[in-house]
Amino acid sequence: MSAVRPTKNVVVFDYGFGNVRSAERALARVGANVEITRDYDKAMDADGLLVPGVGAFSACMQGLKDARGDWIIGRRLSGGRPVMGICVGMQILFERGIEHGVETEGLDEWPGTVGPLKAPVVPHMGWNTVEAPADSQAFKGLDADARFYFVHSYAAHDWSLEVTNPAIRAPKVTWATHGERFVAAVENRALWATQFHPEKSGDAGAQLLTNWIETL
Repeated sequence: MSAVRPTKNVVVFDYGFGNVRSAERALARVGANVEITRDYDKAMDADGLLVPGVGAFSACMQGLKDARGDWIIGRRLSGGRPVMGICVGMQILFERGIEHGVETEGLDEWPGTVGPLKAPVVPHMGWNTVEAPADSQAFKGLDADARFYFVHSYAAHDWSLEVTNPAIRAPKVTWATHGERFVAAVENRALWATQFHPEKSGDAGAQLLTNWIETL
């Protein structure tokens, strides 16, 4: 994969939940200048902020708040500054999450609830295709049969955000199916997110990260 130029500065936000080293290597592979940190100023000043996430929704939210990540994400997005969430880093962008009967407030960037994935085999672990919109920027340059790596037991099953103002670009929602259909990725102006792990998805994941870097 050829490097992206000019070089963009990306912070992988280190709040204790996420494969930060894998994300760092994947972003460096596509030409970004990457730093792993929870420093407020560096996270605010970076061209792009990547928020990984693994584990429980509630624990990730608490870790994010402890590191002021909720404040940083909100401030960046209010100024149109790019943010990308991965796996649970995507789930916490929704209004709430329910795990083992426990309901936790998310960042509420999008309405909706993240809940248990209903499938014959859970967790959903392995490679899967996605259904991306034809005009998706995230999946630009990728074939329809491109496969991405998923590891999750919870998902957002519905998308209810409606945009009625024609001057505002509607979010592009990508879907995948494992037992049931669920949200696999979202492109919402400065905010992108994926349920799968692009940093573990080989060349397809590298192309998606390249596409994100090109928007910074």
